[in-house]
Amino acid sequence: MAEKAEKLHNHYKLVVNDVQANIRIYSGTVEYVPIYEIMIPMIRDATEAALDSIRERLIDELDLRPAEIISPEEMKSLKKRFSDKATDIVRKEFPNLKPAEHQTLVGLLIQQSLGLGIIEFLLHDTNLEEVVVNSSKDPVWVYHIKLGWLKTNILLSDENQIYNYAASIGRRVGEQITNLKPLMDAYLPTGDRTNATLFPISSAGNTMTIRKFARRPWTVTDFIQQKTMSLDMAAFLWLAIQYELNIVIAGGTASGKTSLLNALTCFIPPNHRVLSIEDTREIQLPKFLHWVPLTTRPPNPEGKGEVSMLNILINSLRMRPDRIIVGEIRRSREASVLFEAINTGHSVYSTLHANTAEEAFRRLVNPPIDIPVALLGGLQLMAVMHRDRRKNIRRVLQLTELIPSSGLSEMKIDLNTLYQWVAAEDKVIPLAKSYRAMSDIKLYTGMSEKGIETDIEGKKKILNYLTKKNINDINDVGRIVSDYYMDPKATLMAVRKGTLKA
Repeated sequence: MAEKAEKLHNHYKLVVNDVQANIRIYSGTVEYVPIYEIMIPMIRDATEAALDSIRERLIDELDLRPAEIISPEEMKSLKKRFSDKATDIVRKEFPNLKPAEHQTLVGLLIQQSLGLGIIEFLLHDTNLEEVVVNSSKDPVWVYHIKLGWLKTNILLSDENQIYNYAASIGRRVGEQITNLKPLMDAYLPTGDRTNATLFPISSAGNTMTIRKFARRPWTVTDFIQQKTMSLDMAAFLWLAIQYELNIVIAGGTASGKTSLLNALTCFIPPNHRVLSIEDTREIQLPKFLHWVPLTTRPPNPEGKGEVSMLNILINSLRMRPDRIIVGEIRRSREASVLFEAINTGHSVYSTLHANTAEEAFRRLVNPPIDIPVALLGGLQLMAVMHRDRRKNIRRVLQLTELIPSSGLSEMKIDLNTLYQWVAAEDKVIPLAKSYRAMSDIKLYTGMSEKGIETDIEGKKKILNYLTKKNINDINDVGRIVSDYYMDPKATLMAVRKGTLKA
């Protein structure tokens, strides 16, 4: 068999806590997947041993308590005390090093004592979506936004180290992982989600999976630029959001459901009160919108203090919302309250696990969600996200409207797919004319079909401008959309002249 030549995909530097690491991503001559290599120049075996000794001394002298790690504010204070003390000790132990090298060693001590060691670099690498520890015998794996799964050169020392990392993460948010409770699902204050399992539940060893929260939320500009959706589809969805049509976004795991939902929220008018309900904060709206984010709370170790999505959803209806965003439809009672909110005049957006519009419809009307068809009639649109793992791309597979019709004995709902992604051409194409969405917009706004078409053309011009000018910050996009709502003619004139600024 012919030997493969090494191929370099990327190389760059990362600085975390004043510690610089060199990253090199390459396809090797042996492995079937690319390698993510991380190198920290200063560290030698003797230095590592000295740092271990200093770290134990610091932990004893500072009397670190688990309670201090739970509060983000106390964590900042603890880091400051730890850094000051560590700096004094490092200067005495390594008097011949330069100040920058002292900073590096202090940063490493902070990572090892208050963080996840070398894994901290992976968590700060914006190119990565997921960090996975399968066991101490297997290298850490990461999921790269463009290259997919990569094998790193990081190998954790033993199973106990994986357990300590998982337990440390759990303590920060009041969760526990023990032999009696060997499964943990925790959401960090940063929004990162951590799942951990202990041996022998995971028979190869202890595991940890960290799904990273997007530090910069995706916007509609990103979706158009990366061909996730077409310009026509984006303009239609903008129209639907502006005129308060209800939308459910379906898709498989990690297909981009929440990212699409987040991108669409920029189209909400600034004079509307928005409530979002999630297990962890993933939705990010432009700062100037009237937005109240709400999050669930799991029970404490004694099984008390839980605040469920249903609790918050029922309460939110008393908070006079114009729009309600729900992280995910899971159970019957939550779904029933959500669809009752739709039928009492609230605009609702949510996500659902399903691979096609037809599958999403079946999931909604059958157990365990089991929504009555009469209630489901209030939902106008379903968008379906698809992730092609072979090509490592995400696309809006379908945009489908629900058309209720009264039969002889019961209400029926027909699905009319307006846009469809064609895999062979990697292109989103219009498939059918809208009946339900257009009819509802005409009914509630009094606009004519020609007026709606003119409105869509104006939106396409603005979206095209955002794309060409690479305006992809969530606040900038939201501000331009709000300017358009305030004065459409002036905004479109600025687009024609090329003078529109975020």
